[in-house]
Amino acid sequence: MTANAKVYGSKTAAVLAAAGAMLAFSAAPTFAQQQFVTIGTGGVTGVYYPAGGAICLNVNRGRAEHGIRCSAESTGGSVFNLNSIREGELNIGVVQSDVQYNSLNGIEQFDGTGPYEDLRALFSLHPEPFTVVARPDAGIESLEDLVGKRVNVGNPGSGQRNTMELLMEEYGWTMDDFALAAELPSREQAQALCDNQYDAFVFTVGHPSGSISEPVATCGAVLVNVTGDIIDRLVEENSYYFHATIPAGMYNNEEDVQTFGVGATVVSSTDTPADVVYEVVKAVFENFDEFKALHPAFGVLDREEMVSSGLSAPLHEGAQRYFEEAGLL
Repeated sequence: MTANAKVYGSKTAAVLAAAGAMLAFSAAPTFAQQQFVTIGTGGVTGVYYPAGGAICLNVNRGRAEHGIRCSAESTGGSVFNLNSIREGELNIGVVQSDVQYNSLNGIEQFDGTGPYEDLRALFSLHPEPFTVVARPDAGIESLEDLVGKRVNVGNPGSGQRNTMELLMEEYGWTMDDFALAAELPSREQAQALCDNQYDAFVFTVGHPSGSISEPVATCGAVLVNVTGDIIDRLVEENSYYFHATIPAGMYNNEEDVQTFGVGATVVSSTDTPADVVYEVVKAVFENFDEFKALHPAFGVLDREEMVSSGLSAPLHEGAQRYFEEAGLL
């Protein structure tokens, strides 16, 4: 992931989910035993869910050869996925790069569970800018203007909630500094904004996203710059953060919106067999052009960067084997 990366945009998750499901239930493989892989994603309005669907679509295409049946599951997001992988309820998850780091080291929201030493990385995906969306009449022109306003901070366990809580700590804020701190999930936040249930919401997501284009079109919502010395320091001190730009015109915005963000990453654990991870990674990288075409947010992906950018955990044995064979390591 590179600094000042521009971010690009989104298709419907339904197409990918339907295609993945259709392939998943096609003719059975010729050998006896099947492997079932479940990928934890996020809300259906974000990019994690279609990302999981895109991965599974490519894996299921080769099911007759490798016997792996892949399904993507909509979940509460990064923290939920990591906890579920640790508990053996998910095989693979899409998570924010900063949350991956926290889990590996047992800090922040994972302070009570300790370091997750069995966490393993597969590859990174698209950049995810932290995005503030406000009602046009709310008088919010910067991140600091959220103080005293009604703000949807995101549901507990989600990526945007994690980033928002980090920023609140940096700025010395508590939930009491907002007139209202709502906790609606991403699938509900756009409609609630236009229904005047709050003044702004925050979302860490690949762009463009339906959760942002909807309130922009419906009630004239605006995007807010997230900049300043604190943001610059966070980017400088943490390899999993980077400056990001949401280009002018993406959401009817006349000018570029400056913010910062994380990266979406794909992770698993040592409990997932190396042969299974090898086939999952191979399915994406051997069909790379087709994979990139499945969602506009994937248009910026680079094979070489995906091997290391934003990855804090060691590479999974199966992923490392594929990357070495493909000459990417």
